[in-house]
Amino acid sequence: MPRPKSKTRQAILESALAHFWFHGFAKSSMDDLVSATDASRHAIYAEFGSKDGLFEAVLGHYVDTIVTPAFAQVEAPDAGLQEIAGYWEFQIVRGEQAGLPGPGCLLANMMTERAPHACEVAKVVVAHNERLRVGFRNALRGQGIAARHRSSKQAIDGMARVLAIFSNGLWSYSRVTADARALRLATKAMITNLAQE
Repeated sequence: MPRPKSKTRQAILESALAHFWFHGFAKSSMDDLVSATDASRHAIYAEFGSKDGLFEAVLGHYVDTIVTPAFAQVEAPDAGLQEIAGYWEFQIVRGEQAGLPGPGCLLANMMTERAPHACEVAKVVVAHNERLRVGFRNALRGQGIAARHRSSKQAIDGMARVLAIFSNGLWSYSRVTADARALRLATKAMITNLAQE
């Protein structure tokens, strides 16, 4: 009779996410992951195949449990600037609760650590950034910026891309500051500029 699994896939993902998010990929050894997940090396390899396989599963889990709940408001059909501001505030509060300086955004972190060297991670990062761009474009259109100022589709797309880059920079900066006020001032300035468009 096979021995029952000591840890579920979900439990391993949640623990591994917390570890990778704070320590990164390169500084997370298999011994570290065994300790962090309280799962055996055999169980991790049996479920995910490798450290890379575990990490790729963690990225999917991160998108489902962290990104989507925060960003869904920007993707809603009636979204506008309030929802963009709400997304940033949601994430700033999360950072405050975890303690600033914090871990930032796992996907933004991986743009520099892992994506340049791992094709599968790069695909997830590119898809995430495209999701941000499309979501921000949705909210900008909902705000009526194009109608008010006759902004072209190209101009709105450009603004949405800037917001995606700004968001990645914001979460990266949250890794080196203990001052949530600085993050809020940056988002307030961005929203003010957008409202004047």
